[in-house]
Amino acid sequence: MPAKASEKRKFQRITFDAPCELHALESVWTTEVLDISLKGVLVRRPEGWNVPLSQPCELIVHLDGQQAGIVMAVDLKHVEAHRLGFRCQYIDLESAGHLRRLVELNLGDQILLEREFARLID
Repeated sequence: MPAKASEKRKFQRITFDAPCELHALESVWTTEVLDISLKGVLVRRPEGWNVPLSQPCELIVHLDGQQAGIVMAVDLKHVEAHRLGFRCQYIDLESAGHLRRLVELNLGDQILLEREFARLID
């Protein structure tokens, strides 16, 4: 019997509602984050999305009305009717700090957070 997707996940998803931009194929789409983890992000599929799977993209999550808060280099892993799933390929140190704080606040468990970061660098 196959394991459920949630049982196979190594990183906790945090339900998070924030505006974001997707940059790909010389286009920019405005959408919103549905959930985020240390290794990926799920966003609402924007109108007119036509990017193929595995396409490298840049994701900019706007925090507290700032121009940019979390900037990630991502690749498109799955497309659904109303959602897009991305895997994080690269995140700069400042963005990683913002993401760590967001995950820390939402997990509420320092040991779980440390476990997730250990998995991230393995």
